[in-house]
Amino acid sequence: MSTLAPRRSSRLGWNLLGLLVFAVAGFPAYWMLNTAVKPAKDAIDPDPSLLPTGFTLSNFRRALDIADFWGPVGRSLIVSLAVVAIGVVVGMLAALAISRFAFRGRKIVIVGILAVQMVPLVAMIIPVFLLLNDLDQYDKLSGLIITYLTFILPFTVWTLRGFIVNIPKELEEAAMVDGCTRTSAFIRVVFPLLAPGMVATSVYGFIQAWNEYLYALMLLSQKNQTATVWLSNFSTKHGTEYAPMMAGATLMAIPIVALFLLVQRKMAAGLTAGAVKG
Repeated sequence: MSTLAPRRSSRLGWNLLGLLVFAVAGFPAYWMLNTAVKPAKDAIDPDPSLLPTGFTLSNFRRALDIADFWGPVGRSLIVSLAVVAIGVVVGMLAALAISRFAFRGRKIVIVGILAVQMVPLVAMIIPVFLLLNDLDQYDKLSGLIITYLTFILPFTVWTLRGFIVNIPKELEEAAMVDGCTRTSAFIRVVFPLLAPGMVATSVYGFIQAWNEYLYALMLLSQKNQTATVWLSNFSTKHGTEYAPMMAGATLMAIPIVALFLLVQRKMAAGLTAGAVKG
């Protein structure tokens, strides 16, 4: 009886801490949705209310009418999906090479992958702009895809390396003894075990490419703008339309929420299984 009371109080404390973290993390999303559905005049009230003071969908209509919505969203989807597809395939092959093969300069490659992630993205804007301009990739979605891959691939390679290292080599060797080639052993044995890690890495890459703003603003003109740059249409010389802007941000959040709902189980398994060793 004496030991149950401390356990219950400790569990209550952790539950309260979890609720506090949830409230702090979820409040911006709640405020975005609250502002999106309230009348526009209430969004600029100097004494705002935490609870909705009214309900209207006119902000969403305004968000869709202020400029082309589906064009930027479609371009963001193209860029994000292309970055995920290319990044996961190339990152998986690179991580497999680093994890399974011993070659000269292997440690230098690993250190280089870590070093690239330490470089601030802002510091690379001018070099990236000049390089894409020389390659005739400025103001093109392909140029933006290449740019996003430069800072998403290092994370993908490093993360997938952690998953591959945790898969015993003996499983592949046993499959090869049974008659599989190295390729078929990877496809039949390693790939299914690697799937949760690939899902978690893909979600990260998609979110990074979908939410990126600075490079999309600098490397694309207005006719090729992505969804994040499209949100800047609500800020004009006459002020900012906060309610329609929050409605647009809510519409932009829908693909991310839908993606999480579809892959939440695989992502949870991938995040818990991705400890790096070796």
